[in-house]
Amino acid sequence: MTKPSLWLATTVVTCLVFWALPVSAQIKTGDMVSFEYTLTDDKGKELDSSKGKEPLTYQHGKSAIIPGLEKNLAGMKPGQRKTVTVTPNEGYGPVNPQAVQEVPKTRLPKKDLKIGDMFVAQDAQGQRVPVKVAEIKDKTVVVDFNHPLAGKTLIFDIQIVDVKPGK
Repeated sequence: MTKPSLWLATTVVTCLVFWALPVSAQIKTGDMVSFEYTLTDDKGKELDSSKGKEPLTYQHGKSAIIPGLEKNLAGMKPGQRKTVTVTPNEGYGPVNPQAVQEVPKTRLPKKDLKIGDMFVAQDAQGQRVPVKVAEIKDKTVVVDFNHPLAGKTLIFDIQIVDVKPGK
């Protein structure tokens, strides 16, 4: 009777260990994804970051984040890093001149407004939207309903933290 070869024993053990290791999930539609990020504009100014906070978690493929970022995260795995550039058309859209309106001061919440002040208003559908004071006149105020990041090219430095299969 012959002894099993060392090669065969090593191969079997290696295969069993490899089979038992968890496979890192690639991001696909329906998955719950957590990632860390730093967001800058195209001039390098930091606009937002998850540093020191919980990672951002979203469900992939459900339009929960801007389209240009979501499509670039597809197929990534936990631990992977990537820099993603998102154009305005795939981010918060271009600046819409029709979203700048002049309203009577009496319709605004504050009396001591300054240019650049931000507050929340309700649109015609009842949705809460951020509004920025663009200009102050005698009896009216010019307000900008555009998203603060509209018209901007955005650069995200991201790292995937976790991918959990969707239900």
